[in-house]
Amino acid sequence: MATTLRPDPTFYPSPRLAMAGPAEQYGYVALLCPDGSRPDAIAVVDFDPASPTYTQEVHRVEMPNTGDELHHFGWNACSSMLGPQSCHPFVQRRYLIVPGLRSSRLHIIDTQPDPAQARIVKTIEADELLSKTGYSRPHTIHCGPEGIYISTLGGAGPDGDEGPAGIFLMDCESLEILGRWEIDRGPQDLHYDFWWHIAHDIAMTSEWCKPPQFENGLVPEALLGNQYGHRIHFWDLSARKHRQVIDLGENHQMALELRPAHDPTRQHGFLGVVVDTTNLAGSIWTWYRDGKEFRIEKTAEIPAQPAAADQLPELLKGFEAVPPLVTDIDLSLDDRYLYVACWGIGQLRQYDVSDPMAPKLNGTIELGGVVNATPHPNGQPFAGGPQMVEISRDGRRVYFTNSLYSSWDDQFYPGGVPGALVKADIAADGTMTLDPDFFVSFGEGYRAHQVRLHGGDCSTESFAYP
Repeated sequence: MATTLRPDPTFYPSPRLAMAGPAEQYGYVALLCPDGSRPDAIAVVDFDPASPTYTQEVHRVEMPNTGDELHHFGWNACSSMLGPQSCHPFVQRRYLIVPGLRSSRLHIIDTQPDPAQARIVKTIEADELLSKTGYSRPHTIHCGPEGIYISTLGGAGPDGDEGPAGIFLMDCESLEILGRWEIDRGPQDLHYDFWWHIAHDIAMTSEWCKPPQFENGLVPEALLGNQYGHRIHFWDLSARKHRQVIDLGENHQMALELRPAHDPTRQHGFLGVVVDTTNLAGSIWTWYRDGKEFRIEKTAEIPAQPAAADQLPELLKGFEAVPPLVTDIDLSLDDRYLYVACWGIGQLRQYDVSDPMAPKLNGTIELGGVVNATPHPNGQPFAGGPQMVEISRDGRRVYFTNSLYSSWDDQFYPGGVPGALVKADIAADGTMTLDPDFFVSFGEGYRAHQVRLHGGDCSTESFAYP
């Protein structure tokens, strides 16, 4: 009997078709144990409102070691596999690739046959990663048509600061490391996020810092000396060659999350910048194609929140203000709304970016924050502030957690950041409402970071067709 090969049903050729697909049934949440007394874990949370265990953690995948500091994990395959350049149209969205940012380990988690009972099937140790790539501190996972792309924050050496950080590739089927991605890196040295305009063969990367400037916390002298990253890089994706760098100005410290338009006919996107050292403001920048080159402009600024010194942690007392700390951004699949996490002041902002050069603030949710410590509508405290943001494919639900990075959590929120996951509902007109009945707590001693949705989400998918 003939066998018919069909693409994974969670792959969609266009954003519009992805938005019309089934709603997510499960969420996977990275949990970290900041004191290292227990292993980090991936929690499986029931996201199906019709289920008797809705909003409950139904399973937990513990890592085999302690001290990983799980970070921006992602899928082995996604909708980019349906592009004409894909070599793997029939691979399945099956495995979660989970990086340990402190340990430099990679964990492979299988979500089949039961997505609610995921399990570890492979661990790649730091020495194998370093020997095959020259990199350490794996950070962000993206699935592309050629395989799995993994960004790193460190190079060689015990402190990860010997040589540049960059990207390496894994095979999306064998799950073996293939090697370093860059053929010609040009002036690129620091690294953070990356993504692409896949139909135009263009990649983008951003900058944070080397491990000595983040692993033990924010280094105030380095920040005030404008020593963190402040550039965006553009690359030839298939040739793996650097083609352009734009400096935002050294005062625009920590150029982090990149969110390109999902419509493959468009060549613009958004960059979040954590802090301006001249006024502590956070900002959103829009890049766009201008002939053969790219340009970028600051299109939204979020001011710092004044506060008395006795309301502030030690790190901020001398400033008498809280920077908004734009630590994550996410773009809906219709390219309509950009969600901006302001972890310092406890806000999730929604901008209408129908005109990408003129974002309009459409709504704000207040939750947590250094000064206000706004509780959840159910009355429970929400430590930290909105941090990692994930949007459902249809754009009607926005999930977010509250931990940034363990040592930075301790500096800005010395009272602790117990892990929590919450949800905002988005009406047809874009109105945001925090769901009073959706509050997931992960227990004593754990913090919550990245969220991934079973079946795909807005910060993992890239599409070949408009």
